[in-house]
Amino acid sequence: MKKQHIKDMIFRIAPIVGLLILFALFMVFAVIKDINIPYSMKNILNQSVIVIVVATGAIFIYTLGSFDISLGANMCVSALIGAMAYNRTGSVLVMLGACVLCAVLISLVCSVLASVFHLPVFVTTIAMLSLLNAGVLMLIGANGTGDIVQVPADAVSAINTVEFKLLVLCLYLAVCIFVFNFLKLGREEKFVGGNPECARLTGLNNSRLAILAFIMAGIGVGLGSFLTITYAPTLSRNTASSVGMDVIISIVFGGMPVSGGARSKIYSAVVGALSMTLLSQIMLMLNLNSGISQMVKAIIFILVVYISMSDNKKNNLPR
Repeated sequence: MKKQHIKDMIFRIAPIVGLLILFALFMVFAVIKDINIPYSMKNILNQSVIVIVVATGAIFIYTLGSFDISLGANMCVSALIGAMAYNRTGSVLVMLGACVLCAVLISLVCSVLASVFHLPVFVTTIAMLSLLNAGVLMLIGANGTGDIVQVPADAVSAINTVEFKLLVLCLYLAVCIFVFNFLKLGREEKFVGGNPECARLTGLNNSRLAILAFIMAGIGVGLGSFLTITYAPTLSRNTASSVGMDVIISIVFGGMPVSGGARSKIYSAVVGALSMTLLSQIMLMLNLNSGISQMVKAIIFILVVYISMSDNKKNNLPR
């Protein structure tokens, strides 16, 4: 029992230690390369905030032992709808509401389809990914100028600040921490992720939990869409194209097992996204090309997943 307790403690602190090591390496290379540290830190925060917001909401889905690969496409569609709403009304608040409402509705469709047809969640998200990609092309074709949909830069310049993005992140993070750690929703999701069959036999409604998880994730996607518009008000078919994979890698980097369950932590999204961004910046300072950077991330991702899964196999009840 003591040995297992030590293992659990190592798994909890390892991602944080890794983040601190990456930060130390970043500072060392920044001094050696004579890089403007405040400017670089601002870039790191700008790159991380959107992924953190989306990944924080996605943790509710991943805790159930499922995953959603359509998050990036959902984000793109929601951002396009939000931009179109602003161009029609001239209101930033309407744009925010349109982004969140669209993202939540798309997430609800995924969860309801999975519940009605009794399909694994990832199956419906694969189908939704194709539908959303087609929707992106239709929206741009109908409402764009050429290959883009644009919001005037001066309309969002006042909120395109690190301070505003951190405020949005902190508010959403606080809500997610409260729901996940202090309401029964979080405890029930961990139970389902640990052993769904046992959870079903105890009377938990897996479909209801999936719907609630997707609602929380949809809110995060909607906020991420809104922040994307403020950061890059010119939207195209490639907007948020890498977010889905970035979220998966960030959550794993943050120490959360891909199988979900009791080890799921909200802070995994924060730790993982910052670690991934710092790693990218370090490799950029070392003049490594994007191909090598992706290979390094892939290797680390596979190692972390392997370690996590091999440990879980020894402790989880059969599903």
